[in-house]
Amino acid sequence: MTDSAPGTAGGERSARWVLHIDMDAFFASVEQLTRPTLAGRPVLVGGTGGRGVVAGASYESRTFGARSAMPMHQARRLVGGSAVVVPPRGSVYSVVSRRVFGLVRTFVPVIETLSFDEAFGEPQELAGATAADALDFAHRLRAAIREETGLPASVGFGSGKQIAKIASGMAKPDGAKVIPPSTELDFLQALPVRKLWGIGPVTGDRLARLGVETIGDLAALSDVEVASVLGATAGPSLHRLARGIDDRPVTERAEAKQISAESTFAVDIVRAAELRAAVSGAASHAHRRLLADGRGARTVVVKLRRSDMSILTRSTTLPAPTTDLDALTAAAHRVMLDPLEVGPIRLVGVGYSGLSDTHQETLFPDLGDLGDSASPSGTGAAATGAPGVPDEDTAAEPVVDWPTGTDVSHPDHGHGWVQGGGHGFVTVRFETRATGPGRAQTFRLPEPRLTRADPLDSLAWDEVAESGDPD
Repeated sequence: MTDSAPGTAGGERSARWVLHIDMDAFFASVEQLTRPTLAGRPVLVGGTGGRGVVAGASYESRTFGARSAMPMHQARRLVGGSAVVVPPRGSVYSVVSRRVFGLVRTFVPVIETLSFDEAFGEPQELAGATAADALDFAHRLRAAIREETGLPASVGFGSGKQIAKIASGMAKPDGAKVIPPSTELDFLQALPVRKLWGIGPVTGDRLARLGVETIGDLAALSDVEVASVLGATAGPSLHRLARGIDDRPVTERAEAKQISAESTFAVDIVRAAELRAAVSGAASHAHRRLLADGRGARTVVVKLRRSDMSILTRSTTLPAPTTDLDALTAAAHRVMLDPLEVGPIRLVGVGYSGLSDTHQETLFPDLGDLGDSASPSGTGAAATGAPGVPDEDTAAEPVVDWPTGTDVSHPDHGHGWVQGGGHGFVTVRFETRATGPGRAQTFRLPEPRLTRADPLDSLAWDEVAESGDPD
């Protein structure tokens, strides 16, 4: 656990304290919470198909070098045989997120949520307070979250959003860090320039080629130099942040209407195969943001900026909202244009719109195969919209195919999840958040008393079971 600067810094006051809260390894932590057998184990959340990526990695898996956004096959190779791979359960993460930030609002009524697992706040009770007061507030908030949900959180405090966000990152895992105002500038200037909010890989590489490697290097540039390198729009604001000037308010965010990702390339793309790879990359980056948002997308938009700076966009609309990466990427490829026909491409972007809630059962139809003989798509009840309720045409057919990670229920054993199977058998671990580590049972298939269950039941929160809403 990290605290504020030692010595007299704890008594230093700030007219404004901004906090940034970040739930540690959120997706993986929720899996470990609701499936207690996974506690302390290297968990990877994500898809295992050809384009499967890591949506979340527990700290135990990060010690091997695995991380979010990494191809799943690479992460599994790094972690080795101890890796536990489970498909994402967006409905569970959404409910837990609402409970966490509902609790945060009891401490800070106005919060600016950035994603499922992080937000800014500006506690009015801390206006003019000391660094020690801010640190005490952070510990009380973290303790309340741990007591209410069982999950770890890291909190950073500073006089503005930039410092607070960097501080929470340095407090991980499960800690708190406060940066007193008098130390903020020195603290900032020694950090790599990529730590600055808004400096991505392309901009970071451009700055590095100019010898700008730290935030202090950027702060030392003149206004004219910054504008020439970073542009007249973004440059001045980034320059202010680099000099420790951050008076941006904490405000409630409107729900995003589109989620997107784009990249500018140093060398123009002139071949269709290169553009296809770039579109796949942008679709994957936007997909990670879509998972964090918790909604599915129905419309896929491809944006291309040509070498003459003109912009071309094409879009397509799917039959229903989804978060399935393969479906979204395929849609983007369908509307992609050929550089031989439209000219060289310098920027590629993919956006998702038509965002709405969607049922988890249909989000990841190709996930769950961990190397056993279980097929990635279910039959019977698994193919219908309602958990555990088979379609009329299949009501007489017991489920014989249970993908790894599926939530199930049994009248004798309660709620559980599929650990694996094959050759006519399936192994289920029966446990929830409330039970502690549970026992594994192996069944010969078909097992008519084994039914698909609502993933929310793994939380064992009464109000969730009754209403689906933790608030």
